[in-house]
Amino acid sequence: MTETALLSPAAPTAAADAASPFNIVVVGHVDHGKSTLVGRLLHETGALPEGKVETLREVCERRGMPFEWAFVMDALQAERDQGITIDTARIRFRSESRPYVIIDAPGHKEFLKNMITGAASAEAALLVIDAVEGVREQSRRHGYLLHLLGLRQVAVAVNKMDLVGHDRDRFAEVRAEIVAYLESIGLVPTQVIPVSARSGANITRPAAEMPWYQGPTVLAALDAFVAAPPPTDRPLRLPVQDVYKFDQRRLIVGRIESGRLAVGDTLLFSPSGKSARVASLEHWGAGTASDRAEAGRSIALTLDEQIFVERGQVASRVETAPQLSHRLLARLFWLGHQPLRVGGRYRLKLATAEHWVEVAAIRRVIDVIDLGRQDAADSVGRNAVAEIELRSRTPIAHDSFADNPRLGRFVLVESYDIVGGGVIAATESDRAQAGDGSGVVTVDIHARALANGHRGGVVWLTGLSGAGKSTLAAEVERRLFLRGWQAKVLDGDALRLGLNADLGFAPADRSENIRRAGEVAHLLADAGMIVLAAFISPYRADRDRVRAINPEAFHEIHVATALDECERRDPKGLYVRARAGTIPDFTGLTAPYEPPEAPELVIETAGRAIEDSVGELLGYLDRALALSARDQAERWGL
Repeated sequence: MTETALLSPAAPTAAADAASPFNIVVVGHVDHGKSTLVGRLLHETGALPEGKVETLREVCERRGMPFEWAFVMDALQAERDQGITIDTARIRFRSESRPYVIIDAPGHKEFLKNMITGAASAEAALLVIDAVEGVREQSRRHGYLLHLLGLRQVAVAVNKMDLVGHDRDRFAEVRAEIVAYLESIGLVPTQVIPVSARSGANITRPAAEMPWYQGPTVLAALDAFVAAPPPTDRPLRLPVQDVYKFDQRRLIVGRIESGRLAVGDTLLFSPSGKSARVASLEHWGAGTASDRAEAGRSIALTLDEQIFVERGQVASRVETAPQLSHRLLARLFWLGHQPLRVGGRYRLKLATAEHWVEVAAIRRVIDVIDLGRQDAADSVGRNAVAEIELRSRTPIAHDSFADNPRLGRFVLVESYDIVGGGVIAATESDRAQAGDGSGVVTVDIHARALANGHRGGVVWLTGLSGAGKSTLAAEVERRLFLRGWQAKVLDGDALRLGLNADLGFAPADRSENIRRAGEVAHLLADAGMIVLAAFISPYRADRDRVRAINPEAFHEIHVATALDECERRDPKGLYVRARAGTIPDFTGLTAPYEPPEAPELVIETAGRAIEDSVGELLGYLDRALALSARDQAERWGL
């Protein structure tokens, strides 16, 4: 590997040169000279206002402090007093090749949030390292964060070469160390340049003090960065910022993050799945009115039909819609003062949408210093990087960061403070599981289970009249409701007042009664509910037919109360009437009852308090229908 180049990127195209300013972030350990380098660069390219340097020199003289080029960027009074960069500063300059916006990001670890903010909007980075101190903790952390944020064009400036006597061997040592680290995380620096920002050596002119270095200057290295393809080449993504009623129109407002659209296009709004055609477009800012718009433009559009659209939804084309998931795998940088833990709940902000999410798992924590990994951790400390799994009760419209960074970055918020930021690495897409290829999104059983915190199921309580089925079902329904579970009692008497009012009690009618009840119960279970179906259902074959509709969702519970106990209770007086001959074909007396041969649970109610039977059934439901600890979704406080 030579001193002149580590990569040989293609020269920027003319189209790229003429485009909007190229964004570059400057990062590095505190006091390694980032702001000094930027200030010198701005001075030597003529970007500073006339008299700016002289004014700063006068300020320094009045305060009895030496002039620093860093003061050009350190605009805050607190920064001048403390000698550190607190906030990100942005300033424009131009080389002979193209315009730039250069972002000077804080180096101190207390201000990593601001550094990430600056780097997130950059297309390339310049990492500054002190030749005296060499590669430090923050140097490695910043390098890893650049990788995490998806920046792949990084140049390195080894600064303060004047303090090591412009020593070639010292430069080689620092270069070898930083290159080895960056390559280990998948970043290959385009250039490593020895510089002295204070004197301007190798900033815009070759350094006579270092004749052994024949590579490009910092400015030439920046000009060699290749502009990213315009986001217009990516699928359409228009996060809805708001919906306004103006005159008689409903204007859907937002900024096109990627892609393009035109009047007449059919848009799909995710995650609602609703679609409509664009009837009109309105623009803000410079430019004439047009029936087309592309990435970077803020627009208002109207639709050809009045569908419900709200802030946070994402408009796209039907054939290239974003993914919909309740589960996200992400790489996260944690900034919170308190550790991130499994089970923690936060607000996830992605584009204009907000979702409550829970940390379902911490798959590994990465030490950005030595790249050591701790698998299956239960917490993530401040300024650490982790691979985590997030779960949401509501579907999240998104892309993976690799597919579309515009909809692949997010932040986590706790008590109005940003506590973490990251990129979406992979997902389990609900559309992949449930989509039919038409762009219409259905909701599958797995998604409903994640939203409810439990699986749906048909809990079929069978037993003699008076066994306690309805009493048990009603109390269990109440207990489940208090938990926040979705449960509903389906009672035989209630169905005979409506759906099954046309049926009698002959054997054929009894079978049809159970068939209809079974179909309804399974439909409700498919919708994610726990159906507590309380039916005598005396015939084993009828119950087997109900089980066959979906065997995995069917749970047969035999409320095994003996006939004499049921007759003693006789809550509706039915046994008395049957003994008197006014009710023919009464189950247990004049008609058979076929008990289950292999029920999932048998509950003996005779001689027991109702509380004991309720507890026994609830315990079974916890084992059978609750999600695992990892998958359990709580109620999110909504």
